[in-house]
Amino acid sequence: MQGTVDGFSYGMITPLTAYVMACLGAALGLRCITRSLRDDRSWRPGWLALGAASIGCGIWTMHFIAMIGFQVEESRIHYDVGLTILSLAVAIAVVGLGVFAVGYRGANTTTLLVAGTFTGLGVAAMHYIGMAAIRLNGDLRYEVRTVAVSVLIAVVAATAALWAAVAIRGFLTSLAASLVMGVAVTGMHYTGMAAVSVHLHGVVGTPDSGDPAHSLLLPMLIGPVLFLALAGVVVMFDPMLVLGDGDWNRAASRRRAPAPRTEPPTWSGSAFETPPRTDRHGYGPGTAGRRDR
Repeated sequence: MQGTVDGFSYGMITPLTAYVMACLGAALGLRCITRSLRDDRSWRPGWLALGAASIGCGIWTMHFIAMIGFQVEESRIHYDVGLTILSLAVAIAVVGLGVFAVGYRGANTTTLLVAGTFTGLGVAAMHYIGMAAIRLNGDLRYEVRTVAVSVLIAVVAATAALWAAVAIRGFLTSLAASLVMGVAVTGMHYTGMAAVSVHLHGVVGTPDSGDPAHSLLLPMLIGPVLFLALAGVVVMFDPMLVLGDGDWNRAASRRRAPAPRTEPPTWSGSAFETPPRTDRHGYGPGTAGRRDR
């Protein structure tokens, strides 16, 4: 028996919210990675890790916000807690590997292709691990060609994200890149969802194991959302993260420029120069002989 799948049970609320979270994670991640690469005095591993975690949390949050709108009319949906947590760990880990690769090896073609492919496959794995966490009175089945398209979108999106992380400097251009990345990541998710069909078991009912969708997903979303909020605070209070390219270079030049040397003033009779010292009688140096006469 074929189940009736609805991926937009809350209308456009879940897709738009998911898109915003994907853009937020991408924007924070790009600025943190840029911070690590443009400022030699920064702690590069820390900023790269923060950027990778921001992008990974943004992707994972996007996925499960979108999944709140996923329903099967004939069966109630539950989620396995362990697989749901595993999907978050996979998202952060694979993005981290790609980010650290370009952060230390640069944006050459070979590094971008290898890191982008690996990261894209990891993002797709996160998506399908999250889908494997679904428990319902039936089986999920996938249309292979549509799945392949979703994986290709994930690889292209990941490669573009890694390139943008090392090539884009200005704040506005970075913001525009994050909006495009949000479209790509959300598009990958809904392309993968288009491949899903549900084959129900003979008796329609509710699985006994697992937690209900809303009771599990909403509390689990609190942690990644709070993390993104804290990362946003870090970005807002670090001026280097919101400077454009020109301002960034000027700020770096000011930090590197040595302090000017100050020479002692000389007196040449001008009113704007400091005169030499005199004693209490008004005589200057070299006048001792004339003073005694």
